[in-house]
Amino acid sequence: MAPPSPDISKRKATDKPISPPPLKRKTQSSISKGAVASFFTPTSQKPKERTTWSERAPDDDTPPTLLVGRYEPENMGEPNRRKRRKIAAFDLDSTLITTASGKKFGDDPGDWKWWDSSVPSRLRKLYAEEDFCVVILSNQGGLTLHVDPKSKGPKGGSKAKVDKFKQKCNAVLSQLDLPTTVYAATARDIFRKPRAGMWEQVCQDYDIPADEVDLAGSVFVGDAGGRTAQLKNGETGAAAVAKDFSCSDRNLAHNVGITYKTPEEFFLGEPPREFARDFDLAVYPYPKSDVDGEGDGDVLLEKVNKQDIVLFCGPPGAGKSTFYWRHLKRLNYERVNQDTLKSRAKCFKAAADLLDEGTSIVIDNTNPDADGRKEWIDFAQKHGVPIRCVWFKVPKALCEHNDVVRALNKPMNPEARTALPALAFNGFFSRLREPKVKEGFQDVVEIEFKFRGTKEEYAIWGRYWC
Repeated sequence: MAPPSPDISKRKATDKPISPPPLKRKTQSSISKGAVASFFTPTSQKPKERTTWSERAPDDDTPPTLLVGRYEPENMGEPNRRKRRKIAAFDLDSTLITTASGKKFGDDPGDWKWWDSSVPSRLRKLYAEEDFCVVILSNQGGLTLHVDPKSKGPKGGSKAKVDKFKQKCNAVLSQLDLPTTVYAATARDIFRKPRAGMWEQVCQDYDIPADEVDLAGSVFVGDAGGRTAQLKNGETGAAAVAKDFSCSDRNLAHNVGITYKTPEEFFLGEPPREFARDFDLAVYPYPKSDVDGEGDGDVLLEKVNKQDIVLFCGPPGAGKSTFYWRHLKRLNYERVNQDTLKSRAKCFKAAADLLDEGTSIVIDNTNPDADGRKEWIDFAQKHGVPIRCVWFKVPKALCEHNDVVRALNKPMNPEARTALPALAFNGFFSRLREPKVKEGFQDVVEIEFKFRGTKEEYAIWGRYWC
């Protein structure tokens, strides 16, 4: 029996011709022909890499955080190796180069162009005709050279970011083709601008003793100059010019003792713009009346009760602990500090034990809000002793400065404290309610900051650190 015929009626009838398959589009590769050719070129035939990369650590106990790329042109002769006493140092991003794409930050190592067409020729003239040592000092907080193995975050992307940064620098230095070095500070340690760690490394690498550098003839050029916002007149009318994100480049130049210029001033010859610092060292000179570094002799707090509690109120870095050691310890006050005891409950327990012994105490914590202070006021009433308040009225920028000075200088950091995150300061000032006598205090003594220390300590403190 023959199989049934297919149902022709179910087929779609069409008179349209069958289209030929679409042409395949040629895909664009992001890999350059040069990179492909380089990959297949034997190592012995490849041109020598002109940039040598190394890493530096802030001290012997920590991993490296400073990335250093030293470029030597192909025809590097002995005359180029001699010492140069004048140093021309430059920031990298938004000073020597900018993104070609217009993005604020470029991820692609090829996404760059010279900040201005005059940049490379101006740098070559500095080296060849004006006898400058030319270097690049850049903060690169987005890079991590060595990931903490205990870190819970993703670790795979760190090496890729460093490799891309190296590729970009290799391209920049190759186009410039000058004997120069790029320094990239990747952590918030002594190398990060405005701290002078990178500058000191330059002097060491180029074998120039610090006292032999021609400071009067040297210069640092960078876009972080603390310039204020302004209206700038142009051909199409007035345009708003944003303020600088930081003053770190200007402050680095101040720390080192050299001239500072913005890219607009140095490369384009524009006049300087107004600038402002959140924290200005000029407001806090070394007090000339100090005797042996113990302050100006003022009695900042007298003991008026046989036994009492002194409650500190003030932001981190305001000088609370220093105030205790220099002024209240000698009045036989004992210190109760949550940073040491680790919990509020332990603070109350330690305070109760000391009061039972007949000892006066200082509560050395930040205590920003009235609710937290009330717990100590109630505690004092329960134990039948008066409570006084010392209010450290210190601006945030100064506190941040003090905190970094303490964290990065062992002689000024007896308790080995680490630098606090910005959240610690922002959190305090967002919660702050100035203390008042009506809360239940016997009195409120207001303390404004004044540097009290030795000249040696001021030589450290009196630099820009943030």
